[in-house]
Parts: sequence; structure tokens; C-alpha cells
Amino acid sequence: MITVIGSLNMDLIVQMDAFPKQGETILGQAFQTVPGGKGANQAVAAARLGHEVAMIGCVGKDSFGEALRSVLQQEHIQTGAIVSSPSAQTGIANILIYNNDNRIVVVPGANYELSPSHLEASKHLIQKSQMVIIQLEIPKETTAYAIRMCKEAGVPILLNPAPAANFDVQWMEDITYLTPNETECAEIFNEPIDHLLEKYPNKLIITLGSDGARYSDGTYPIHVPGYMTTAVDTTGAGDTFNGALAYALVEGQSLDEAVYFANIAASLSVEKFSAQGGMPTLDAVFARMAGF
Repeated sequence: MITVIGSLNMDLIVQMDAFPKQGETILGQAFQTVPGGKGANQAVAAARLGHEVAMIGCVGKDSFGEALRSVLQQEHIQTGAIVSSPSAQTGIANILIYNNDNRIVVVPGANYELSPSHLEASKHLIQKSQMVIIQLEIPKETTAYAIRMCKEAGVPILLNPAPAANFDVQWMEDITYLTPNETECAEIFNEPIDHLLEKYPNKLIITLGSDGARYSDGTYPIHVPGYMTTAVDTTGAGDTFNGALAYALVEGQSLDEAVYFANIAASLSVEKFSAQGGMPTLDAVFARMAGF
């Protein structure tokens, strides 16, 4: 089983012909509510590939919270460890889209109510997990507590450091895999990439978008190429990569095979609209791999 500890948001998406100026009101072209949050996205990515997944997170006692639970249940994800905050509303991301550009405002809401005590209540899930996936859209102290719990239980950790500002470099000693993109990597370490790959072999996996990913096996730096495709919506590509990487590693693939598998899954995810909407099934990934 893969357990995901992280955020659940409802994305409020507005498409428009121009961004409004200060004090200006304009008419939008379309509006959608789409389930999101990096935690929920990565849980869906792993579950859609066919693995057993449990989600630990926090939502509000509101319609968005109910809807997000329902979406995960439809993906056959265990939701018993998703708690309801008595005071905070479900987190949202307000996304304005114009001419393939976007501006995003995230209100964490109940995501910042997820506490170490909630993790203790779900300790049995963590202890029996084959891997735990964590992101950084929850309180920093909760992330630190989750890492300690996993270390004590001997459970591998895949940490996706987004947003990077919430990452503590001291965690590198205890996590199994770190998956920043190039921008996040620069913000966290401020060191040359080649030096970092050598410093953290088989642990630091730097995602490069359509160019694939890089890591080191301890002897040589390795570049696993991506799959070139026509992107419709790149939202959630990174989340797909992380969920697929965890799936492949738990299934016993080598790191090289797992990164290749995750790149293929991510390439499929950008061909449809919305983060979770484009996440592929196992059959779809295998079909693309067969034609690579």
C-alpha cells in the first residue's frame, strides 16, 4: 500500500481573454471547479495505475470537502484518515488562465490544520505502507513528524518539495527520494546540479519537464529522457510523475525503470485538461511504452 500525506484543494478555474487590471472588472469566458491539491493529485496518480492507496489529510466541513472525499473514493482510495476541521474551510486554489498563462492564489484552509496528532491516529496506515508520499502544502512540523514516524517504522519516503520554501535540508538524511524540479532544486540547495547529484546518489531525482529527469547512480549522472508530446494542460504533470514513480518503485522496478515509467505517465497526463483528469491508467502507460 502507498500512503499519501498531503493537501486536498478544490481548484476554481476561470478562463479569460485578458487579466484584469487593478480595480477593473472583466467578463470571464468559462469557469470550472476541479479537484486538486498536490496530495490528492499524487494519490489519484498512484491509484489510477492500480495500486492500493490511502490518503491522510484535512478538509473543512463544507461541500468542497465532501466533494473531494467523494472523488477519491471513486478512485478507490482509502479516505478514512481524511479528517474534518471544525473551524477551517477546505483549501482552494483560484486559477486565472489567459493565453496559456496562469495566475494562481492558494488558500490552504484546512490543509494547515493537519497536525502530528492526526498522524498518530493513522499510525497503523503508515506502519503497513510500502511507501509514503509527502509534499509541503501542510504544516512544516507535521511534515517533520511524518518523516520521523516513517523512519521509525522503516517505511521509504518519497518527498516532493513543493513549495520549496517549506523544505528543511536536514530531512535529506531521513528521506529515501527527493523529487524537485530545476527551480525547486535551485531554491533549496543553491549548488550546481552535477554536484548535488553526486552528493545524493539514488536519492535526488530532478525533474526536467518534457526533457525527462536526472539522477546519479553513484558512479555516473543519468539522464532519463522524456516523451515529446503536444501538451493541452501541464497542470499536474509533476504530481503524475511522483505518483507513478512511487507506484513503479513499490512494484519492484529499478530506479532507472521507475523514472522512465514516471516520465511516460507524465507525458500522458498533459494531453488532457486538469491535473487529475489527465492521469493515465496502467494500460495507457504500457501502450505508450510499447510504441516508444
